[in-house]
Amino acid sequence: MDALQRWSGRVLVVDDDADLCALLVAGLATQDFAVDARNSAEAGLEAIEHGSYDVVLADVNLPGMSGLEFCAKLGRERPDLTVIVMTAFASMQSAIAAIRAGAYDYIEKPISVEAVGLRVARIVRECRIRDEAARLRELVAPTAGFGALSGVSAAMRRTYELLARAAETDAPVLITGESGTGKELAARALHEHSGRRAHPFVVVSCAALPEAQLDRELFGQGASADGGERPGAFVQARGGTVLLDEIGELPLALQLKLQRALEDKRIRPLQGETDVDIDVRIIATTHRDLDALVEEQRFREDLFFQVNVIGVQLPGLRHRGNDVLVLAQQFISRFAAANRKPVRGLSAVAAQRLCDYDWPGNVRELRNCIERAVALARGEELDVLDLPERVRAHESTHVVIAADPSSLVPLDEVERRYITKVVEAVGGNKTMAARILGLDRKTLYRKLERYRATGGT
Repeated sequence: MDALQRWSGRVLVVDDDADLCALLVAGLATQDFAVDARNSAEAGLEAIEHGSYDVVLADVNLPGMSGLEFCAKLGRERPDLTVIVMTAFASMQSAIAAIRAGAYDYIEKPISVEAVGLRVARIVRECRIRDEAARLRELVAPTAGFGALSGVSAAMRRTYELLARAAETDAPVLITGESGTGKELAARALHEHSGRRAHPFVVVSCAALPEAQLDRELFGQGASADGGERPGAFVQARGGTVLLDEIGELPLALQLKLQRALEDKRIRPLQGETDVDIDVRIIATTHRDLDALVEEQRFREDLFFQVNVIGVQLPGLRHRGNDVLVLAQQFISRFAAANRKPVRGLSAVAAQRLCDYDWPGNVRELRNCIERAVALARGEELDVLDLPERVRAHESTHVVIAADPSSLVPLDEVERRYITKVVEAVGGNKTMAARILGLDRKTLYRKLERYRATGGT
């Protein structure tokens, strides 16, 4: 990512002192700047017209057009260009005149190349951060998302397209993905873009309730001791959508009852004496590997096929590239406003750390990270020290070949360790792990069974 690389830039030196020009060209080049030099304002203007520069260093006293006139012309015609004037006159008047003419700053002669390099680096860095912030503000426009989902990566754009197509139907949808990827947001967006949006959206958490209570939440309860009835989600959401959140946690007995209800499109509440017709759209979410649960006979295959007519896989944040910065910028704006903080963006180092981190908790973890950072921040941009320790200290995974031959291991052992690491990284989701590893699911299962049999996991 260009904006996160080492800060360097292009500099134009305009001075009639050939020795000073040579000194600055050679000295700034050692600090990773590309430097051109011209000996008059007219030649400098021609260079700017045909080239691209981040900073211009111009002498106040130039032959022909003066340095102050040069600054004024650039201020009118190229306000995007940062100009620093160099003056041999250690007077406030010349500095004020230069800044009034359009210069960003001034430097007194004799020149220190090291000091000039630091000044230019700071200016280039500020410009790049400003440009990156502007770019991110464009990226986080309302059009860059689907409902409350945000992001501009290719993976998310494919997800938006699939959700939009699914919204045109009444088919059941199974949304899968790691914890924190936004599965419920995707489900709500799907409902809000569907023909059922004028009717209720009812969420049932299959993981949070004991079986008996979950039964009542789903199917309702007939006449109770006090003479009242408790409608379940399928009745409450009539004409709308029922979200079965974390359906992989649904007990087997309720799986059978749910499968029959979806097959017959009718339910019978607990203690009820008559069936009730249902008219709802089913959306289910899970972070579990339902394929594996079916093979292990912990999830009914017939129910799996009923809820998985359209499958939507939400990618983990580490697979979404620049979306980390897009979402971070959104969260910064939100939490800065909520906390009345002047924070506007990220420092380059902080942005790089966010991009390097793996985000096992995905968008939920990023949100928490930025909320904490904004709350603790003291300036207008989040610095690396504002980030949590786990993000600051993270190092990208890389392969190291040991220098000691005795510590080397066979290729099969390297494969075993890598496969085990991938399975752990995706929370045990073997379907996702197989996709990442480039294996078919049955091959992965055989390898994992062999590792277990040999005590390798």
